[in-house]
Amino acid sequence: MLPSFPDVVVLAGGAPMPADGDAAIAAALDGAALTVAADGGIAHAHRLDRDVHVLVGDLDSVTDAALARARTAGTRVIRHPADKDATDLELALALVADAAGTTVDGDDARRVPAEPDVWVVGGAGGRTDHLVGHLLLLTAPRFAGLRLHCRWGAATLDVVRGGATVHGRAGDTVSLFALHGPADGVTTTGLRFPLTGARLAAGTTLGLSNRMLADTATVAVADGVVAVVRPGDP
Repeated sequence: MLPSFPDVVVLAGGAPMPADGDAAIAAALDGAALTVAADGGIAHAHRLDRDVHVLVGDLDSVTDAALARARTAGTRVIRHPADKDATDLELALALVADAAGTTVDGDDARRVPAEPDVWVVGGAGGRTDHLVGHLLLLTAPRFAGLRLHCRWGAATLDVVRGGATVHGRAGDTVSLFALHGPADGVTTTGLRFPLTGARLAAGTTLGLSNRMLADTATVAVADGVVAVVRPGDP
């Protein structure tokens, strides 16, 4: 479950997503000011019979049929060489960061807020090194202006700077990790083991395996960045 409603949707690649999120993701694609598919993520849009504003990547995971549909729909296609220095998701997030605070061109031109709420949605599976790399990517200082909420298969990730509401269900497992250095002044509500003004050092397991007491919880961070992960069903 992800918070509603995003300003931007980024579709990453991976296996088909759980069907329980289809309606929310389709509605998000319909209402967002900017929708971006990172390479094979275009398949998630087409499975929901939706198109996106931009398709970016080396397109090695995009079928000829998907590429033809994207071009027919007026999707802007940005193709990068296969030998590149960034993953397709990094290219997509960089595009979103550049678009923040601007008006997206098109017949239904809409403005992307300066600090947009961004859903990053992708399927489960894939390489462990990509998973670790993308966790560090999503929490990188470069994207501090994006309020990032991610769904990877059944798992969700909220990137918290300042504060955020975490959406889930009572009893859900939730873990907090400091990335890129310590996080100070971490305060939570709605979790079985609360934190009040705590320091989470990068590498500690202090925030591992907490539990939600209700369908929402809050996490506030005075300084630093915290990844709030709900792993979902095994």
